[in-house]
Amino acid sequence: MLEQSRVTLPHYRRPQSDPLFSFRTCGPSGFTLLELLIVIVIIGLLASYVGPKYFSQLGKSEVTVARSQIEAFEKSLDTFRLDVGRYPTTEEGLSALLIKPASATKWNGPYLKKEVPLDPWGHAYLYRAPGSKGDFEVLSYGKDGQADGTGDDANISN
Repeated sequence: MLEQSRVTLPHYRRPQSDPLFSFRTCGPSGFTLLELLIVIVIIGLLASYVGPKYFSQLGKSEVTVARSQIEAFEKSLDTFRLDVGRYPTTEEGLSALLIKPASATKWNGPYLKKEVPLDPWGHAYLYRAPGSKGDFEVLSYGKDGQADGTGDDANISN
């Protein structure tokens, strides 16, 4: 049988006086203060660009939520009218969708799954029957809670 011999080659070791050798063996290196400052400045610039765009969209989403809630009230009020034969009075308000009014003999509710929610800004919705544009009106005064505003403070109604 033939024996195979193992040949080992000597490993090359750099002398410790070699600058690359000492640089690689000095342990883990970190970031310099200048590198960290540059990264912080870049993040700040990105935040100053993206921040205003994000917060402007936030106001739009609150208006969208208010419109969606008003549309849900409209559907529930229409169902109430189909059952009872009329819309709730201003005195009965939106609570007539949850609690049977004394004068509603054919009430088949509740017409909402949960309590009447507040608008996205924490104010109660206003209900009027008859409304200024139709049989009823569901209204939110917007962010400021005052009548007749502009922008986020504008009135939102059906």
